[in-house]
Amino acid sequence: MKPLLTTMRGLWGGVSIMVSLTAGGAMAEGAFDKALGLDPSRYQVVNVTVDGKPMALRRYDAVYVGKPVTMATEQPARRMGPGGSPSGADTQTLTDPLTYQKLSIFVPGTASETSAIILSVNNGGWFASELQPGIEDGGAYRSDSDTDKAGAALAAGYVYVDLGSRGRGIVAADVSLPGKAPAAVIDAKAAIRYLRLNDGTLPGSAERIVITGTSGGGGLSSVVAASGNSPDYLRQLAEIGAAGVAEDGTSSLDDDVFAVIAYCPITDLGNADMAYEWLYNGIRTTQNTADNRWSERAKAASAELAAAYPAYLDGLSLTRADGTPLTSATMKAAVADEVRKEVERHAAAGGTIPARGENFEITLRQRGGERKLEVPNDWVTVENGLVTAFDIDAYLGFVAKTAALKNVPAFDRTANTGNEGVDGENSLFGASTQAYSNFSAFGWNNNDVKGDGSGPDDTGLDWAGYTSGAGAALAEQVRLINPMAYLRTEAQAAPYWYIRHGMIDRDTSFAVELSLAAAARMDDDVKSVDFRLPWMTPHSGDYDVREAYAWLAGVLARDDVARP
Repeated sequence: MKPLLTTMRGLWGGVSIMVSLTAGGAMAEGAFDKALGLDPSRYQVVNVTVDGKPMALRRYDAVYVGKPVTMATEQPARRMGPGGSPSGADTQTLTDPLTYQKLSIFVPGTASETSAIILSVNNGGWFASELQPGIEDGGAYRSDSDTDKAGAALAAGYVYVDLGSRGRGIVAADVSLPGKAPAAVIDAKAAIRYLRLNDGTLPGSAERIVITGTSGGGGLSSVVAASGNSPDYLRQLAEIGAAGVAEDGTSSLDDDVFAVIAYCPITDLGNADMAYEWLYNGIRTTQNTADNRWSERAKAASAELAAAYPAYLDGLSLTRADGTPLTSATMKAAVADEVRKEVERHAAAGGTIPARGENFEITLRQRGGERKLEVPNDWVTVENGLVTAFDIDAYLGFVAKTAALKNVPAFDRTANTGNEGVDGENSLFGASTQAYSNFSAFGWNNNDVKGDGSGPDDTGLDWAGYTSGAGAALAEQVRLINPMAYLRTEAQAAPYWYIRHGMIDRDTSFAVELSLAAAARMDDDVKSVDFRLPWMTPHSGDYDVREAYAWLAGVLARDDVARP
């Protein structure tokens, strides 16, 4: 691990200052460290079975910050897309106003002081996630399941932690909106600091924290894994009384992690609309765009966004694993290569690939059951287990047939291009008094809703002018939840990365995911990146648990060998 940086930049009250963090000298303890100490005798016994055998766990519940945000009792129901909330209700009643800053720690009797700690985050869509313990008294868990990460963790003797954290869509008791970016990242880092503060109290090693999540939770996991120990978050960590943050702004605890298991991470939001249209613009139709919203205005917006992406991508100076450049000229070929690999893996494992013109039979698992699709193969030819012909544009069209493409723009969608309502990721951004804010140059400059506080119509400034002055905090919000802003910097990145994005997942651009994997691979702190586009998998997570936890066992074994 890197020593703590000696002069790192922090932001306090909007003023840039230097924060002194010494690697070995005395340092003030966190202002709330005494209050956040965990009492090892205060636990519940949870009895479960793992692989059919009884196992007693110790469960510890705690508020992991010293100044938690009290939430309003009545909350808007978390929306899950066109179908609304899972319950169909418009509101939900909280039984615990602190649920968004609590955690549950499950300790199996087989855990040792060197056991990994699995930190499970939710935050799908970057929404807030109340504490939802994934292990229940009387529950039955298995390590031979591809969907049971709790069973895999317990069978391996790992400590398992479920996290409640803020995010978009929640209301505080004072009617402010406390889940704005980067609140979810701040809370995850605070939880990591809590685990480090109490590292000597419980089994499990805080030097072996593995953060894992899906979709927005995958994005959250990725930025936490990329930005370890960055001082950029100290002001907001201090505001909620995170462990290890002293009143003078210094930090005596780290918040880096050992590994990340990220499924379909929704990241790089400030550039994700450009990446989406760059990839899909050429194959969009009225039929394969959600709600048939492929108007002339949408077409023009898609073309403008697509044209802007190459300059951003090329400016990242990425390379592939073999050292060749990963640019706008090579990215589609790189995506094609990843898909080819997955097709050939599937063939090698005994799977069948239909001939051209025949149908792929795809089973999608979703809420309420399974959905079966038959989609023609017009994009790949396989002979003797090897791909002999591949059409990338036809493949992208195939993906769009399994699930309609998002509307234009895909993420910064609210209040521009004729889109209405807060249906993009916009509610993640803006001041705590704003319902939403545009968060990209295109979305901001094309805002067409007067009086919402976004765009030139309300501020008199375009994106560049606004974010370089009065709106600097908005640009900072976008940066603080972007792992690309921290990889290949002085931040302490996780050494081990496991990234999965489904082969038919159209929720973000494949280019975003390949760029994340490449940037992680190029970071000096990172020892390995395991990246794949799993066979015929849509936007989802925790579908390959046996593979993921076998990977984790392997990197832990390598770490054991590397330790003196």
